Amino acid sequence: MSATKIVNVSGKRKTAVARATVRKGEGRIRINNTPLEIYTPELSRLKIREALHFAGDHANSVDIDVDVNGGGIMGQAEAIRTAIARGIYEYTGDESLKEALVSYDRTLLVNDTRRKEAKHQLGRGARKKKQKSYR
Repeated sequence: MSATKIVNVSGKRKTAVARATVRKGEGRIRINNTPLEIYTPELSRLKIREALHFAGDHANSVDIDVDVNGGGIMGQAEAIRTAIARGIYEYTGDESLKEALVSYDRTLLVNDTRRKEAKHQLGRGARKKKQKSYR
């Protein structure tokens, strides 16, 4: 009995979390059960395809199912591209692919740890403050 290879990986950006499952297949990519070809908006689709561009033939030999939640549209797109790139790399173990991904954009393999700065006292946000007129 030959067990099929399945790789589970995740990608994060801000509060968006994408979990990807990579298995042998014909190059189908589904995001929340929606094919990548009709995923909207188009800018997000292009951002996600960056990860597939470097994978080349590796991307055509695997099926990727991605579940994403949290965050906004672009946060989800960047979490998805990280999950896809990581999944293809871990499935193939190709070091030249890793070098190509990292040299293009490190966030394809490493989560972006930046978060929103917390609101501070006396202000409406992290930086904006109420003006003081007593000086």
